[in-house]
Amino acid sequence: MTNERIRKVIKERKDILGINQEYLAELSEVGVSTLKRFESGKGNITLNNLHKIADVLGLEIKLELKKPNK
Repeated sequence: MTNERIRKVIKERKDILGINQEYLAELSEVGVSTLKRFESGKGNITLNNLHKIADVLGLEIKLELKKPNK
């Protein structure tokens, strides 16, 4: 999954739950500036912070084997 897709999923889930960046940052204990940079596409996020955000949003991070290219 690309960073762009992750950002989109996070934004969609925030919209569904009716929460803003500041509240998500508070609940997840991730800096609001970190969250804003990531969501704007101007920064990366650590796996640890992504896990915190996903947990607050009721999302799960999974690793799966890629399907082989034919």
